[in-house]
Amino acid sequence: ILDMVIDEMKNELIAGRDVKISTFGSILLKRKKARIGRKPKTGVEAEITPRTVISFRPSQTLKTAVNKGSKKAAK
Repeated sequence: ILDMVIDEMKNELIAGRDVKISTFGSILLKRKKARIGRKPKTGVEAEITPRTVISFRPSQTLKTAVNKGSKKAAK
């Protein structure tokens, strides 16, 4: 079942749609524009091409549950 859910999420992301899971969070596609960066070793300027990145935003329910759990573990 988990493989089916992951495959469906992957298909939605490939299609360019965000994935929202109630009480868990959202997997978002962010489109980055082209920009000028620097190569770390040489310091030479280089163009960074436009790209799409994936980010995760946890729901308030998940954040609250994690914070309550971490407070219990600290005691």
